[in-house]
This record gives sequence, structure tokens and C-alpha cells, in this order.
Amino acid sequence: MNLLPDDLIELAERVVRENRAAGRTIALAESCTGGLVAAALTEIPGSSAVLDRSLVTYSNEAKQQLLGVSRDIIDTFGAVSIACAWAMAQGALTRSQADVVVAISGIAGPDGGSAQKPVGTVVFARAIKGEDEEAIVAEERHFEVPDRAGVRHQAALVALELLLP
Repeated sequence: MNLLPDDLIELAERVVRENRAAGRTIALAESCTGGLVAAALTEIPGSSAVLDRSLVTYSNEAKQQLLGVSRDIIDTFGAVSIACAWAMAQGALTRSQADVVVAISGIAGPDGGSAQKPVGTVVFARAIKGEDEEAIVAEERHFEVPDRAGVRHQAALVALELLLP
């Protein structure tokens, strides 16, 4: 029996298998997913060979203290911004032993959205050790799903996809 939906488990199995084959370790900086991506990965036997760590940095203070995200970035662009996700990924990469890092920050709802950043807005960033900082992949997605669980589920799927070699 799995604790999580089958699609998350299947993708997590693929992430573990393919990263293990590539000799890569991974780390996460999670906000709106609250550790859901790490939970999916740790459902997989042998994930300890691949997963270095996951930092759940839910508050702005945690993003600053644990990942080194600048207060200026949060004040200027917000915690749900490509700039913040980029800084989260860079911070997790420099603070881990991982070869690849994915960062996630978003508005899962039902509150917290605005006209500029409605509920369902999630930003992602992926950083790879040894690549130029400018090579970090960062993107914003908007999930049109009916509830908080749906936003978190979709965000976790995207994060897992970004971890594939």
C-alpha cells in the first residue's frame, strides 16, 4: 500500500531509477508542496542512494535562513516568483551534496491569491551542480484545479519531472 497517489509514486520510481543509473544525487527546496515531493521519493525503496535532502522552507524566514534567499528578492518580487525559486534552487545546491536541485514555491489556496498571482500559481527552478547560474531552469505555472490538494499534487508532479535526467 502506498500513502500517495499512484501517478506520484510511478514518477518518483522513475526519478530514483534514472538518477541512480546516471549517478546523480538530488535535493529539494519545497514550500507549497510541504515535503510532498520528498514523501513521494522516500516511498521508493533505494531512494536513499539518490535523495540527499529536502528542505521544507514554508515561511519567508525559512527561505532566508536555510537557503540564503535575499530579503530584497522576497520584498521586491514575492516568495512566489521566478526570482525566489531561482534563489531557493541556488541556495539548496550550495548547501547540499546534490548534483541536481529542484525548488518549488506557490499559492495552493484557498486563500493567498491576488489578481497578479492567483491561487494555483506555482514557480519552479532546477539547478545542476557545475552548470552556470544562468543555466538554471525557472518557470511559472498556473494549475486550474478545484482545491489545495490538487495544486500540491500537480506541483509535485512537475517537480518530479524536473528531476529526471
